Amino acid sequence: MKNYQINLKKELNSIYPTLEHLQGVNPNGEHISFTNHYMMKDEKPFFGICGEFHFSRYDFHKWEDEIVKMKMAGINIIPTYIIWNHHEEIKGQFRWDGSFNIRYFVELCKKHQVEVILRVGPFVHGEARNGGLPDWLYGEPCNVRSNDERYLFYVKRYYQEIGNQVRGLFYKDGGPIIGVQLDNEYCHAGAPWEMTTGTSNEWINNGSYDTSVEEHHHHIEILKEFAIEAGMIAPIYTGTGWGGAQASPDTVLPLWGGYAFWPWIFYDESIKEHPVTPEFIYRNYRKPTYNFEPTYDSTTVPFACCEMGGGMTVFYKYRFQLPYHSVEAMANIKVAGGCNFVGYYVFHGGSNPLGLKTPYLNENATPKISYDYQAAIGEFGQVRESYARLKRLHYFFNSFQKEFCPTQTILPEGAEDILPTDVEQLRYAVRIDKNKGFIFINNYQDHLVSPDKNDFNLTLSLSDETLTIPEKNNLSLASEESCILPFNLTLAGLTLKYATTQLITKFAKDDVENYFFFMPQGMKPEYCFVNDSISNIEISQGTIIKENNKLFIEPISTDLSKLVITTVSGKIINIYTLTNYQSLNFWKFEVAGDTKVLLSENPILVDNDNIRVEANTNAIIIQTIDGLTDDLMRNICKIDETDLLKTYKFTKSAKSIPFTTEKIGKGKVLLHIDYANMRDLKEAILKIDYQGDIGYAFVNNELVADNFNNGASWEIGLDNIYRKIPNGDIYISISPLKENQVIKSDSPMAARSEETSNEIVSIDKISIEAIYEFIL
Repeated sequence: MKNYQINLKKELNSIYPTLEHLQGVNPNGEHISFTNHYMMKDEKPFFGICGEFHFSRYDFHKWEDEIVKMKMAGINIIPTYIIWNHHEEIKGQFRWDGSFNIRYFVELCKKHQVEVILRVGPFVHGEARNGGLPDWLYGEPCNVRSNDERYLFYVKRYYQEIGNQVRGLFYKDGGPIIGVQLDNEYCHAGAPWEMTTGTSNEWINNGSYDTSVEEHHHHIEILKEFAIEAGMIAPIYTGTGWGGAQASPDTVLPLWGGYAFWPWIFYDESIKEHPVTPEFIYRNYRKPTYNFEPTYDSTTVPFACCEMGGGMTVFYKYRFQLPYHSVEAMANIKVAGGCNFVGYYVFHGGSNPLGLKTPYLNENATPKISYDYQAAIGEFGQVRESYARLKRLHYFFNSFQKEFCPTQTILPEGAEDILPTDVEQLRYAVRIDKNKGFIFINNYQDHLVSPDKNDFNLTLSLSDETLTIPEKNNLSLASEESCILPFNLTLAGLTLKYATTQLITKFAKDDVENYFFFMPQGMKPEYCFVNDSISNIEISQGTIIKENNKLFIEPISTDLSKLVITTVSGKIINIYTLTNYQSLNFWKFEVAGDTKVLLSENPILVDNDNIRVEANTNAIIIQTIDGLTDDLMRNICKIDETDLLKTYKFTKSAKSIPFTTEKIGKGKVLLHIDYANMRDLKEAILKIDYQGDIGYAFVNNELVADNFNNGASWEIGLDNIYRKIPNGDIYISISPLKENQVIKSDSPMAARSEETSNEIVSIDKISIEAIYEFIL
């Protein structure tokens, strides 16, 4: 067995209030502020979980359910870009209606008690045309992203328009808007000027020009002044800090992030292969390190993130399928390094709206319509595996923020020196407060396969003891997985010395404390408790061994188990250990003030005590745990029961969407769809498997969807099309993938032709998947 040792007898930073200029109070007297390690609400640690969702890239009719879906995953803050050229594409003509109605979006967030950060730009990037700047600015005699008076005149006017739309919705007014981000990647990144010819390679500048750092800082100060003058007064102003971007904590809260999939590097045509990145190496973000080079004292400001890769869009020159494990591993890495304010870009995908003057408002290297981003929630509301993986993490952060936020990072010697290509070395870190804390282990590496890690244990050198984890068995972790293991954790007055299971959440019911853990994939579950406060202990399936003053519990590893502990004071504690699969299907929510938990493979949406289930099948299975939520299942058929699980089945009449195909040519087909059953469904997803380069979908000559082929099924939500054009056929056109393509331009006249040895194009399968909604 391999033993890894870490010295935790190290001096930690003092935690104290900071950023006094970034705080606020709402009409109820609730207070937002910061320490140098975390955000606080009413002087208590608050773990911020930000999931980016761009309102103008999604149909406003469906915003509410998608906000609820995000809240069900534990998201408590929604950052959203306000993309300038979506709202003032034509100079002086502003659009704030329909899916551009920022006020309605924020009001829905307020209704569902999710807070908001407005990312107002003016430059946002976000794979938008011109990085979000309107085309007409190209013709203005000014320098954009500078202190040029002409440019600032239009920025101020734009900010005032935004302020008018969201007036009365800020935290100080009792609204949900707690933050405003000023510009994006200022002095770090630009974007193509789509206004010019595609071969000119003309880019919007990154803001740096030849001016001084002081002038750059002054620009952000001016934007902040404009925001305040426009009524955008929030507790928090933010700025992106990576890559030398201007984000002084004197003005804003610097926000950080990280991506492991970099389509933009292929703008450089000399790069042929994506490198293995250093993103999945543990680091301590209290000091400068990879992708964290602050221009300020990093011990005085909390490390917070806004762009951790929650997905990544496919660029034309880089086609890939995002591994959903990577999103959970990214969160694990950033939090282990000291982050108590995570932010996923993006958590919810969408579709670019069509312009009034310029049809397509995308960046030219990306699909014209699709902004699915391979996100946790897709372009048409599809829930991905990354959603389930993050949900169980977020439940933990929300449930244990008081205990967790004060913990600080300690790395084993050499942790930051591990090469990304070294997938044999164990990667781990610890966050600790006094002698209590959490062990982080990561076995995921992008662009390589990290093998299973087997037969090892950890020795923690604490100030008052040496703790070996585990004592009875060993640790192991499957390939691609990551985990967080507690040690010396206090559970309702008991000391849990360690667990080789990961915490999900807790809640009290009828004076009983209920804790939920799960088994990381490949890891054998073991608990170790101090025995001095325990009068009785029982387990549903597993073994209990008493040695000296310790109790070692080994639950069954193949199914749910229950550990019941009675303390000497008569307190009862239930510990439920879920399998990895069960943890991905675990849901926690409130109904009529009571906490409920269910197991469901399908998304659960809870809104004002109304419980709905969204599913791609007409028969759903829901399981209750140990009778905790049986009251919700009164009207549903029970089909199975064990000691701990009751299984219920809910069935609806099956619906299909008939269609016929008319072949137009190679890789071209016209779909005649019978939409009669659409009114009885929540959504229907058209799925197309094809060979080729790009897929286009047209209705009445209008492009409604597109796809850069990356080998995954192309999915198109039909509900939007049906509501707009109820009788419209869909024309699918696949552009071929050309082998050994050569562009010939040797004609003496203005001519250009393509010569290829072979064209690859075919439509292999077309199907329509019905999406049902069940009301419990």
